Amino acid sequence: MEALFGGSFDPVHVGHLVVAEAAGEALGVTLRFLPAREQPFKRAAHVATPDQRARMLELAVAGNPRLGVERIELGLAAPSYTVRTLRALAEREPGNRFTLLLGTDAARDLGAWHDVDALPDLADVVVFARPGAPLTRHPAIRRVVEVPALDVSATMIRERVRQGRSIRYLVPEAVREYIAAYGLYRE
Repeated sequence: MEALFGGSFDPVHVGHLVVAEAAGEALGVTLRFLPAREQPFKRAAHVATPDQRARMLELAVAGNPRLGVERIELGLAAPSYTVRTLRALAEREPGNRFTLLLGTDAARDLGAWHDVDALPDLADVVVFARPGAPLTRHPAIRRVVEVPALDVSATMIRERVRQGRSIRYLVPEAVREYIAAYGLYRE
């Protein structure tokens, strides 16, 4: 069984990686990061292109056999609806049942998702929660796993880059080098 962890990852950071590793270990699964082409609930547009975000993920997970990157959503129509993505994966990989990992923030919005009632037929929905984080209940959610809390966000990283401040140790070194090489997040 495999898990999918979707998001903007603009950019991927150590918090994403710690959550992925902890959730994968707790569930006993390998995990694919699923970069969104265009998230319906994000107000601001992505800064990095979909390919740049996927490439940063690939750099971040290199050498970890538990983690990979799934680019299928980047080829689907926008906005990126999870149900559409899961159906495309089911068509490409018949018989492969996925676990869909959601953070508590995404779980809070679950009732507003496109075609949310179809989710349980397409994947087992598991919420990862930081210790003490409030949980939202929804019929699609099968399980909750606890993950370590790290106070780091993509917004904070973009802001630090824009200000010319260090992001060392907040993102994997290969991602930091990629951001610098392509001049991402400076404006």
